[in-house]
Amino acid sequence: MANITKKVSWSSRDEDSAPGEGTPLLNGTSGAERYPRKMSGSGMFHIGRLSTVDLEEPITEQEDALLNWPKEIPHNEKLLSLKYESLDYDNSENQLFLEEERRMSFVGFRCVEIKRWVVCALIGILTGLIACFIDIVVENLAGVKYSVVKHSIENFTEGGGLSISLLLWAALNSAFIMVGSCIVAYFEPIAAGSGIPQIKCYLNGVKVPRVVRLKTLVVKVCGVICSVAGGLAVGKEGPMIHSGAVVAAGISQGRSTSLKKDFKIFEYFRRDTEKRDFVSAGAAAGVSAAFGAPVGGVLFSLEEGASFWNQMLTWRIFFASMISTFTLNFVLSIYHGKIGDLSSPGLINFGRFESESVEYYLYEIPIFMLMGAIGGILGALFNSCNYWLTIFRIRYGVPLCLCLGSSMLGSKTPAVEAVSVISKERSTVPVVGFYKIAFYALLNERNIIFLNNAALFCRTPCKGKMLHDVASGSYNPLTLGLFTLSYFILACWTYGLTVSAGVFIPSLLIGAAWGRLFGILMSVLAADESTWADPGKYALIGAAAQLGGIVRMTLSLTVIMVEATGNVTYGLPIMLVLMTAKIVGDYFIEGLYDIHIKLQSVPFLHWEAPHTSHSLTAREVMSSPVTCFSRMEKVGVIVDVLSNTSTNHNGFPVVSEFTDDGEPGKICGLILRSQLIVLLKHKVFVERAHSRLNQRKLQLKDFRDAYPRFPPIQSIHVSQDERECMMDLTEFMNPTPYTVPQETSMPRVFKLFRALGLRHLVVVDSDNTVVGLVTRKDLARYHLGKHGLEEMQLSQT
Repeated sequence: MANITKKVSWSSRDEDSAPGEGTPLLNGTSGAERYPRKMSGSGMFHIGRLSTVDLEEPITEQEDALLNWPKEIPHNEKLLSLKYESLDYDNSENQLFLEEERRMSFVGFRCVEIKRWVVCALIGILTGLIACFIDIVVENLAGVKYSVVKHSIENFTEGGGLSISLLLWAALNSAFIMVGSCIVAYFEPIAAGSGIPQIKCYLNGVKVPRVVRLKTLVVKVCGVICSVAGGLAVGKEGPMIHSGAVVAAGISQGRSTSLKKDFKIFEYFRRDTEKRDFVSAGAAAGVSAAFGAPVGGVLFSLEEGASFWNQMLTWRIFFASMISTFTLNFVLSIYHGKIGDLSSPGLINFGRFESESVEYYLYEIPIFMLMGAIGGILGALFNSCNYWLTIFRIRYGVPLCLCLGSSMLGSKTPAVEAVSVISKERSTVPVVGFYKIAFYALLNERNIIFLNNAALFCRTPCKGKMLHDVASGSYNPLTLGLFTLSYFILACWTYGLTVSAGVFIPSLLIGAAWGRLFGILMSVLAADESTWADPGKYALIGAAAQLGGIVRMTLSLTVIMVEATGNVTYGLPIMLVLMTAKIVGDYFIEGLYDIHIKLQSVPFLHWEAPHTSHSLTAREVMSSPVTCFSRMEKVGVIVDVLSNTSTNHNGFPVVSEFTDDGEPGKICGLILRSQLIVLLKHKVFVERAHSRLNQRKLQLKDFRDAYPRFPPIQSIHVSQDERECMMDLTEFMNPTPYTVPQETSMPRVFKLFRALGLRHLVVVDSDNTVVGLVTRKDLARYHLGKHGLEEMQLSQT
């Protein structure tokens, strides 16, 4: 480990620490050799601490300072939080599970498969209905807002009081943003932002607290409605993805733990493995509802979300996406009185290409790739600015009132700019008449060419026309430049505030604006007045380049834009542009979602282990020593271990026996904290079984009924007499846990975690004796830094 840059790490725990995630020793030495500690009355190991000094020996000043390291460390991307738990994506194949699977007939398995398709259909329908609700409510709220502004103009413009209308416009925006910010900040802070980073973490195997709860969904929907109606530089697509994931997580379980309502359906799916697949379908349905792009939704889940995939999952996700799109378009067609017209592209109005602008020439490919490079640079600049802004907000604890004020300030800017642009465009039209015509046209969405510039600032982002489907000469270059700069700053400022907001639409609008500006420049340079330099064409390419430079998506974004514009011709140029933007952007900084995952200190596992990590072995990254249980364990010992916050683990190897020194013997299984909690709750003790005090045999249904919010150990009462009872773990433990020799390289261990969705990996020696345990944090704490492989700090925050 000489080539690893060491970071200060510590393993102090409290009630908020993540169960089951042990912190390994920095020196990689087996704690069994350095830190033997026994518990009276039991043969078991305890988790190792950072110190490798025996407690009976005096502690030096350096070791004392290390042991008393403060629990709160200034938050930054170099930390790894201990508060995040892992999800159990690996099924525990104990005797109960195997008996249930063996009893199930072929017809039973077919019924389960049909239920999966039914759940996917319900996910698509409900996600589409939520998208309709958001779209209709935003449309009506924005209509009321603009009607009030129009009425104010009619009453006050004659007397030269346009400023009154401007103030009213800004005040209405502020009111919407205040409501949206307050419900997010005070009711469910996890609903802030787009939600895509949190869903990526969930699908990666990290349990983000409250991320898929009903309360989060309600706050998310209400928050994004207020944000969009309030005129912020935000979009609905990210919140729609998050909303679809929450819907999927709830529907697939057949109950609501928040409402304490159990419908007694879909009980077979009450485990992390099944829920993960449905959450992938929900995220895809959210993309499909936002963009009208079912295939793009499937590819988004594959590229950005899901960490685990199979062929049948692809078809089920596509089915959910199709149902979501159909539901959205069907309901909106009825609402708008266009029954039978299902051609709407979804919540995002990309517009359509006219026939004369669909062609491109091969010699334009280098120009498009140049725009991709520009998008990568601008995207990297956007991500870097947002990164430092977020760091400032986290480190210095920006007060909530200031965050709310920042949100409202961002809502006022578009109103001011819209009026400014209109003022510059009034030309020879009388002032009073101009303002009436201008605002009437804007509020009624009439296509008057000289008002296109003002429409950039006036309409809500999701309903504003993209800049590629209007005629040449419709936009003033100065106005486009002002819009690009102002919207770039606004979007960068807004992402990270206490509002529900997505970054897709602001990115598309920014890119479309500077792309059209680029197209105007190309048309000026085309001295032969040829039609190849069409500004609208470059607006589409610029939109793709900017969005790709920020979020670093390639294949899925290509299909989304092709489906949303209804034109396949530009598939190849868009793909080349997105690949160029990703390559250039990755040279400077990571994508926006990856940045925010790091800033939240989530133990996220990427597709591959860090380069140069082959020098590490399982012995050096594992937690050691490890808490183990015997097949027949005393109830009091189990209760003490589960109650001890310093050994707050979620997985415990079960061994055949312990040596006289208290060291564990050969491994014979693995049991989870959640399983032990259920066993203690139902008092599954050997003595009670012999005395026939048990009313019935414990079934797998009992574990599913307790999922996912298993009760804390403090809520389970165990009498003193019951503490002396014994518990047989043989029937409930997983008898075939994954194990690796202690000489296994870290990349190989990493692949096992990523490919199999593991939460615990037992490390054994040549005699199959337990020597350590590898968890997600043991792997995630190693990353590539400026000086090679580095070890991250561990924090309680």
